[in-house]
Amino acid sequence: FIFGVRNKIHIINLEITITMFKKALIELSKIVSLKGKILFVGTKRAASESVKKTAIICNQFFVNHRWLGGMLTNWKTVRQSIKRLKDLEVQSKDGTFKKLTKKEVLILNRELTNLENSLGGIKNMGGLPDAIFAIGSAHEHIAIKEA
Repeated sequence: FIFGVRNKIHIINLEITITMFKKALIELSKIVSLKGKILFVGTKRAASESVKKTAIICNQFFVNHRWLGGMLTNWKTVRQSIKRLKDLEVQSKDGTFKKLTKKEVLILNRELTNLENSLGGIKNMGGLPDAIFAIGSAHEHIAIKEA
């Protein structure tokens, strides 16, 4: 859909772009109507918060921090990390952390924060997504290759 590049600025064909956006919207609507899962990916600082808000509004899943290599292709390992995240959340709520030393609590809280940042948006996904909506194809090339 790119006509060309002038002075490092890409010139796009809006007519083709609008047509393709409509086709994408129709496909996404089909997926959602069949109870499919859509994964929103946007790890750029500018898109991060918008991706999270949009995914939550749509009741879907998101990755808005660093994309972990193998997040889709190595789902078994990612699922174990998600289980660890859920276990830590339960432990922090049920009072298990209160029985530990300050240092142990600090280490576990740090691990919980890191896991929440990396996997918090997909912890309830329960399997691979049916579609991926990536913001910035050049920046999200690893996620796109995995899909």
